[in-house]
Amino acid sequence: MLRFTALVTGALVAAFSLLVAGAAGGGSSPDSFPVTIVASNGKVTVGKRPRRIVSLSPTATESLFAIGAGSQVVAVDDQSDVPKAAPRTSLSGYTPNVEAIAGYRPDLVVIAYDPKGLSGALRKLGITVIHHDGAATFKGAYQQMRQLGLVTGHEAEATRLIDRMKSKIAGIVSTARKAGGGLSVYHELTPDLYSATSKTFVGKVYLSLGLRNIADEADSVGAGYPQLSAEYVVSTSPDVIVLADTVCCGQKPSTVASRPGWDHIRAVRTGSIVRIDDSIASRWGPRLVNFFRAMSSALARLRQ
Repeated sequence: MLRFTALVTGALVAAFSLLVAGAAGGGSSPDSFPVTIVASNGKVTVGKRPRRIVSLSPTATESLFAIGAGSQVVAVDDQSDVPKAAPRTSLSGYTPNVEAIAGYRPDLVVIAYDPKGLSGALRKLGITVIHHDGAATFKGAYQQMRQLGLVTGHEAEATRLIDRMKSKIAGIVSTARKAGGGLSVYHELTPDLYSATSKTFVGKVYLSLGLRNIADEADSVGAGYPQLSAEYVVSTSPDVIVLADTVCCGQKPSTVASRPGWDHIRAVRTGSIVRIDDSIASRWGPRLVNFFRAMSSALARLRQ
């Protein structure tokens, strides 16, 4: 069995750029307003096509640019690092400053979290807020993209993006599932061994590829993100290790192999360690396709 390490960041960024270019090429749809959607903060009505959008959600930022609404975005939070064209600021989606957000004169703010009554405070200022919480399913992720298309006047572009994603993922799964069937996987969120089960969004990627997630049996409270022990990971000896803590924490195959006892794990012995950009593994936007592609490539090499 060949040894491999999948380092995918460059290819993933390039693939995302193609997605953005393809989506933006269609132009704006003359969708009628007002538009009403149901988001995490209930029914939201957008009276007219927004021209000054502030995105405090890295996933929403990626989606907005991918559907061709990037020119309407005037500011994004400090975690929105994709695409490069996004107008970066020091705004925080975790510890938001209402005055700073309002200073951009937004007619629409998209958030992924609602700390300290953020949405209510913005609404008091007459600012429309859409709260898109973390999607739990692929269907939920597609629904959020579709809603962003509706409220920005890019419904047609959003529909085309979703159709492309579904088609590409279906093609990847049909091939990769044969390679992944029966193999076990350990997804590492942090070096202190927090992981994600099949109940989570990222866990559903592995589930669709036919992989068995070792975190499932260790999630005694059912929260979806258990902290595993080193002894447990070593004893289960997963076939594949996916490192989603490469950027934040500098994890790589050599650091994993140096952990006490980990040299006995099958994935370490065969070099079946996949390095993936933290943001790709934690967001539920257009780069979901890239995550599937990276895993498909890794599984194909593992089966060689």
